[in-house]
Amino acid sequence: MSGVTSSARAAEQPRPALKVGFVLSKNFTLSAFALFVDTLRLASDEDDRSSRRNCDWQVLSSNGHLIRSSCGVQIAPAVGLPDPKEFDYIAVVGGLLNVEEPIDDQMQAYIKRATRENVRVIGVCTGSFVLAQAGLLKRRTACVSWLHHNEYVERFPDHKITSNQLYVEDQEIITCAGGSAVADLAASLVRRHVGNKAERNALQILQIERRREGKEVQPRNPLATDHRDSRVRQALIFMENHIDKPLSMDKVAESIGLSRRQMERLFDRRLGLSPAAVFTRLKMRRARTLVLQTSKPLIDIALDIGFENSSHFGRKFRETFGYTPNTLRKTQKEQGFVHLDDDLFETAANR
Repeated sequence: MSGVTSSARAAEQPRPALKVGFVLSKNFTLSAFALFVDTLRLASDEDDRSSRRNCDWQVLSSNGHLIRSSCGVQIAPAVGLPDPKEFDYIAVVGGLLNVEEPIDDQMQAYIKRATRENVRVIGVCTGSFVLAQAGLLKRRTACVSWLHHNEYVERFPDHKITSNQLYVEDQEIITCAGGSAVADLAASLVRRHVGNKAERNALQILQIERRREGKEVQPRNPLATDHRDSRVRQALIFMENHIDKPLSMDKVAESIGLSRRQMERLFDRRLGLSPAAVFTRLKMRRARTLVLQTSKPLIDIALDIGFENSSHFGRKFRETFGYTPNTLRKTQKEQGFVHLDDDLFETAANR
């Protein structure tokens, strides 16, 4: 009938299998939002036509004003707040941490209402800080980027936290470290609600080789983020930034204003290891990430972390972890992913 309105036609359409409402904080991270939305968009049909057959999304706001990202790009939200139960998830996208009020009181109340009504909530990037500030993470583990680990601990000292994993689903709340992990999370939700084919379509167009599981280790996760001693923390960051080349321990000591002998005593007291041994372990942890998350030949990985040949690298890898790089890759191929208990530094990190 020609008299049927567009809104009526829309009402007749079946509800998509996955619908996400986005709450964008002031100075939000554009890449995190864009990766999430584009994964949904590309999973929505088979022909990259941006239809919303399988997935739908909406940017939410209490006032309808443009929302500015940290890079200056602005997003126009929808006007009015629908019932939270219209969505499968409410995703709060965080941004710069120096913003005093990342979302207004009305949006905070909306998120709390969503949790009361059993709508699952996601903290994306520093969205975990927004959820914690709203009191929603007190009895849950928050997953944050290693970059923001210390600040989260300072702001919420009584909360549980991990900065090793890509994302964590704890009851009805998910928190994601941000960066490329957002695409992994979004793809996992597509797989859960829409199916394997939609997930595969999205990842292939995004040119992502495989979806990483939430328990996989963040690509750059220096021990420094967990350590209380600022001098140790600075030294470890310096090491981590020079992980692809030979590094003199004299240079490390110089970077923190100590003599080499003073630094060695400090490391022995705080970590129970020599600086050189810690540097080797950092190299090995980086190598393990490359073995798991890339298809690089082992000789290239060895060169990437400063080894001259793959045989020396392979021996040191086995000495560190108890298995070879090839064994690790084979296990991942057979199981889909490998959950690693990253205990290389766990005991020493809090001394």
